[in-house]
Amino acid sequence: MPSYTAPTRDMQFVLHEVLNVSEQTTPGYAELEPDFTKAVLEEAGKIASEVLMPLNAVGDTEGCVLENGVVRTPKGFKEAFEQMKEGGWTALDLPEEFGGQYMPYILGTAVGEMFSAANQAFTMYQGLTHGAASAILVHGSEDQKATYLPKMANCEWTGTMNLTEPHCGTDLGLMRTKAEPQGDGSYKITGQKIFISSGEHDMADNIIHLVLAKIPGGPEGIKGVSLFIVPKFIVKEDGSLGDRNGVTCGKIEEKMGIHGNSTCVMNYDGATGWLLGEEHKGMRAMFTMMNEARIGVGMQGLAQAEVAYQNALAYAKDRLQGRAVTGTENPNGPADPLIVHPDIRRSLMDQKSFIEGARAFMLWGAELIDRSHRGNDAAAEGLISLMTPVIKGFLTDEGYDMTVLAQQIYGGHGYIEEWGMSQFTRDARIAMIYEGANGVQALDLVGRKLAQDGGKHVMAFFELVKTFLKENEGNEALKADFLDPLKAASKDLQASAMFFMQNGMKNPNAALSGSYDFMHLFGHVCLGLMWARMAKSAHAALEAGTSDEAFYKTKLATGRFYMKRRLPATALHLARIQSGADTVMALEAEAF
Repeated sequence: MPSYTAPTRDMQFVLHEVLNVSEQTTPGYAELEPDFTKAVLEEAGKIASEVLMPLNAVGDTEGCVLENGVVRTPKGFKEAFEQMKEGGWTALDLPEEFGGQYMPYILGTAVGEMFSAANQAFTMYQGLTHGAASAILVHGSEDQKATYLPKMANCEWTGTMNLTEPHCGTDLGLMRTKAEPQGDGSYKITGQKIFISSGEHDMADNIIHLVLAKIPGGPEGIKGVSLFIVPKFIVKEDGSLGDRNGVTCGKIEEKMGIHGNSTCVMNYDGATGWLLGEEHKGMRAMFTMMNEARIGVGMQGLAQAEVAYQNALAYAKDRLQGRAVTGTENPNGPADPLIVHPDIRRSLMDQKSFIEGARAFMLWGAELIDRSHRGNDAAAEGLISLMTPVIKGFLTDEGYDMTVLAQQIYGGHGYIEEWGMSQFTRDARIAMIYEGANGVQALDLVGRKLAQDGGKHVMAFFELVKTFLKENEGNEALKADFLDPLKAASKDLQASAMFFMQNGMKNPNAALSGSYDFMHLFGHVCLGLMWARMAKSAHAALEAGTSDEAFYKTKLATGRFYMKRRLPATALHLARIQSGADTVMALEAEAF
């Protein structure tokens, strides 16, 4: 049975020694003192390891069952959900007026990583509720906020997002779900939605569906889409629950992973709904939820990589197999542990260096969100908008690859279900697909985000890297191992952006053929920047004198590995980008 231990020490390092959160001017950050964040993280880690992790395999093997229109969640899920509610974990960063604790998003992100690592399928129920609540918070009327948010904050009511239909996924302009106005401010919603995570279950008194639909007579395509609040049970004026609405679960999807989450086909048969935001502006409101969800999905890639790595590391230290090529290291045993072998070390270092770099990247992204939302920082808003497809696409691609590496360390046992490693790989796989498949993330990055606001956000990122390099150019401890590799990688990123600028307009295929490589190139540079920042902090701690030398020396060794072995991938991605579209588009469709 796999286990999980929350990486609280590493989170504390990033929060307080790299990002220096309690010293920032963002509202709420002054309260993030080390003792406070440590207490929150350790308590969340205890819940993750003791409550959620034991249910991970249960959810995987039992799955969800549809009985008489009601979905039964796996054994133990309801009780665990009650513990999450009682502990206030469902609303860490939501406003106090609606029952939240209004802690900064960055702390909620760190806690979310733990919960997702311990049990991704379970954590999705509250994660989607948080996203739906955020959309209502930003776009809802005062009455809508008062009606729904207090119950959603504590997950007495949960939430969903309903976009996809059987005939359309990414191209939402093709949707057929209709919303007929009723003259009293309500609408009748009719249509079918598929792939609806947490669409029906037995852990909440009500489920608040946010549904995209078209009002007849509106503009064609995506410009005619509106967003509606469609509750499972109608909410009366006094806040109590009334009649069952015309929305039902027709089927639970049979999936590769995340079996503990109910992924439903939802049928809307004249269900009563209320407009959220403006008519025909549904995508604007839905993107509030989707952008949050995309960052959360990036976190899932990191989280599954972390838990898979922890178990692979324990196995590599325990499993005896062969002898070290440099001489016996376990003379009292029949063989040496797997971890003595260079190829096993390579695999573990690939995983460890990605995970720790990705965690710093994710928390930095969360800091940008706090600066944007709490501090009204337009520059931070621009940067996180640029980074969102990178966080989602790069971290889920790489996170999945790391679960495969972890599984591989087990050899044949990694392929056997009783060892539990396949679940991490299967659960991680969906993160590359939902909330916008990663190919679409790459197209969004290159086709929209690069040129956004005249390209000033990507230029701001280049300047950020340049400033860091300049400020630390006299630091000889960083130069060869961290600054020089980061500088080279940043030049590759700038060269690729220049290629798109010079070729994208006259030959769009040349830009789009390289978009996926660009997303990964960008991701590597972001992790390179994070590793350079972490190395600076680690060197500072060692120079100042510390009782935890091993932690900082390990951090530096791990960072050097990333800069030497992983970051040079930027040159490969640049070469692919600069090759253009000719080889990609060479074959006619019928030649495949």
